[in-house]
Amino acid sequence: MKDIFKKQSVDNYLKVDARLTKSLTAKDLLALGIGAIIGTGIFILPGHEAALHAGPAVAVAFLISGIVAGVVGMAYAEFAAAMPVAGSAYSYGSVIYGEGIGWILGWALILEYFLSVSAQSVGFASYFNNNILGVFGIHLPKFLSAGPLEGGGINLSAVLIVLIIAFVIAHGTSLSKKVENVAVVIKVTIIVLFILVGALYIKTKNYVPFYPQEFRTSPFGLGGLSTSAATVFFAFIGFDALASNSAETINPKKDVAKGILGTVFIAIILYVAFSLVLTGIVNYKQLNVDDPAAYALKVIHLNTWNKLITIGALVGIFTALVTLFFGGSRLVYALGRDGLLPSKMGEVDMKYAVPKNAIIVATVVQAFFAGLVPLTELTSLINAGTLLAFTFISFGIIPLRHRKDIPNKDGYKMPLYPVLPVLAGLASLYFLIMLPKLSKITVVIWLIIGVIVYFTYGLKHSKLQKK
Repeated sequence: MKDIFKKQSVDNYLKVDARLTKSLTAKDLLALGIGAIIGTGIFILPGHEAALHAGPAVAVAFLISGIVAGVVGMAYAEFAAAMPVAGSAYSYGSVIYGEGIGWILGWALILEYFLSVSAQSVGFASYFNNNILGVFGIHLPKFLSAGPLEGGGINLSAVLIVLIIAFVIAHGTSLSKKVENVAVVIKVTIIVLFILVGALYIKTKNYVPFYPQEFRTSPFGLGGLSTSAATVFFAFIGFDALASNSAETINPKKDVAKGILGTVFIAIILYVAFSLVLTGIVNYKQLNVDDPAAYALKVIHLNTWNKLITIGALVGIFTALVTLFFGGSRLVYALGRDGLLPSKMGEVDMKYAVPKNAIIVATVVQAFFAGLVPLTELTSLINAGTLLAFTFISFGIIPLRHRKDIPNKDGYKMPLYPVLPVLAGLASLYFLIMLPKLSKITVVIWLIIGVIVYFTYGLKHSKLQKK
């Protein structure tokens, strides 16, 4: 008899995922995490959110999101230490809550990862088309620079960068981490330079009002700030991808926690400082553009620095794409590994020790959305799946502590148990409620499709159900 709440065995996951190469250290994970988080989130989101929801208080929104993400990151770190397997929240959910809930989390995260890569690609294309090709007098026709929803045909640059990232990922974790480690140093250096130089051009009048009246909606006048904080969660989803890499980490009991918590700490500092400088240079009403940092530098006539920030943005978004693509392909692999998606998705290429078929599927879907859907539409759809997973994983620490089959009980532990896991779960649930209506409607539709797929295909082919 089929049982949608039948739970996966941790030992089984560990044996199957032993096929993946263990080559990542804490340093590599930190580079992957910063690579993922410091991408479109820092180079594009502060401008949109300042203009649409929070004004200069967007810096506070990033601070709030970062703190909540850091606490949830502790939960992910404990799960990754206890069961270093591919699939992240999907695998954790299948072990703790049962296959049905695990599938829902995995299905929600497919939406998160795939749309995140597509959104980052569109952000990359925006900087590349406007600030690189434009310098050389090359202006792509609208048919090749925008999707049909923007009156074009296809965003060619966005599609091409997805294909380039796929090539890097398909050639194994060694190449991925080498590219990531170098690119992260370049990116962070340029961001710090923007903060230091931009600080010299801050006009304090741009901070008044710091939290504009038009955004002070319910509840308690914090509606705009809460919506902004919920929306910029998109900027912090990289650590979820780090948990997906735990199966390929040499010492996951300690190193995943170092990677996740180090990533969130550095990201909070950079995001808050970047947002304060950005909204100090230019009035928040002018920042609803896809390249706000480059735009701000143009306003104060720092054209050389404008080119530098463009390079930083391109490198930054590139590294984010590597990590998020990595995590998404491993999630598809995990679902194929368990039979919930076609078993071909769970196969591992012997030459490079990567899930080649999962990478191909991820490439096709991500390139499709990157080429056809604009950035603002993509980012508005991402966070619901993320926050749903955050909620379940935070609360999941409580049953995790009571599992008897966890082999790695001496790894990282989330502090202040059980209070902190409950607070993290409630905070994630609150931000889920505060998301824009379109995000919530979209994720409900996506989850309904997921339930149909599970009952018509997954349940019938599930390897767990056949045991």
